[in-house]
Amino acid sequence: MTRRVAVTGIGVVAPGGIGVPAFWDLLSSGRTATRGITLFDPEGLRSRIAAECDFDPLAHGLDPGLVERADRYIQFAVVAAAEAVADCGIDFGAEDPWRVAVSLGSAVGGTTRLEHDYVLVSERGQRWDVDHRAAGPQLHRAFSPSTLASDVAEYFGAQGPVQTVSTGCTSGLDAVGYGFHTIEDGRADICIAGASDSPISPITMACFDAIRATSPNNDDPAHASRPFDAHRDGFVMGEGSAVLVLEELEHARARGAHVYCEIRGYATFGNAYHMTGLTSEGLEMARAIDTALGQARLDPSLIDYVNAHGSGTRQNDRHETAAVKRSLGAHAYDTPMSSIKSMVGHSLGAIGAIEVVACVLALAHQVVPPTANYETPDPECDLDYVPRTARPRKLAHVLSVGSGFGGFQSAVLLTGQAGRKR
Repeated sequence: MTRRVAVTGIGVVAPGGIGVPAFWDLLSSGRTATRGITLFDPEGLRSRIAAECDFDPLAHGLDPGLVERADRYIQFAVVAAAEAVADCGIDFGAEDPWRVAVSLGSAVGGTTRLEHDYVLVSERGQRWDVDHRAAGPQLHRAFSPSTLASDVAEYFGAQGPVQTVSTGCTSGLDAVGYGFHTIEDGRADICIAGASDSPISPITMACFDAIRATSPNNDDPAHASRPFDAHRDGFVMGEGSAVLVLEELEHARARGAHVYCEIRGYATFGNAYHMTGLTSEGLEMARAIDTALGQARLDPSLIDYVNAHGSGTRQNDRHETAAVKRSLGAHAYDTPMSSIKSMVGHSLGAIGAIEVVACVLALAHQVVPPTANYETPDPECDLDYVPRTARPRKLAHVLSVGSGFGGFQSAVLLTGQAGRKR
């Protein structure tokens, strides 16, 4: 019998507020957290706006030693994971550490520290005979993508399968999906799963400036992220982390845990097409959706809400709209579909996990978060994007989808307690 996988804890560090209550308050009110960049001087960039986290690691209980050695994105992940673990009520001291897994995703990893230390190395040139310490002592940690998962595993004493996933903007969805399969396959009973990214740095912003993927609407940052709107002009960079505690359902029941929902399906595919381009038909994302539905043995007509990738680029929103219509058929027109990137920006690898937490909260509150700033319909994007205002709705089955540079297309399917009682 296939093992069932429950979500028993959630934690989030997001623009607009740290912690689950602040995050849900932002989403349910339809407010936006996009502002002018303050983390560095953005003068000269085409896009000088972002959704930053107001984050003080020491105020959130992190040890000064960890703060000194760990990059910002790892600090995010530890705080989010600590909230999720406290939420689920697990006593790791009573658990077999070999049965506790970690699956975390990041698109750009320790870019902030890498950029800082690379500048130091470049300025010093080849004068290694003068000072061999051309970079900071923690550069090796930023250089290794595995640091994210290993640091979180060490923090919680997890000795089961530990992995860092880096699949661009689907990293968060994929890390949750791999965590789901780790438990489903019997390799662990508990998995700390999610993602973290802190990409608001000169080099990352310049990368997306160069391909004109980010919005240049610097004069009105609060309204710059406009997924599916006819006047959308690119995404707004964000940052943050979200972590879920996944648990084998019977294990959760045995200790009397609160179960938010179950993960029912996960799939990911590549398009073998283009690094940044997408086909207009949405075939690759539709295949991921169809596969996740097939794993859950769920008819498409039962999907109550689609949490969209909804980046706000012209091609992505068209591609995603086509994919949802291809998978859900006529039911797509009756299914609300919204993008929280309109409120918290696009935090690259982290956003997929943040969106999964948004889905968990939508199921818990029976409310669909809105697409902020949606004003003008686009004839090529003709579904119900829940404009500007959150909507109460009976939710049993929700779908979260993602699309990433490199052709990655992923989908995660969640079922709330109202949708599966047995």
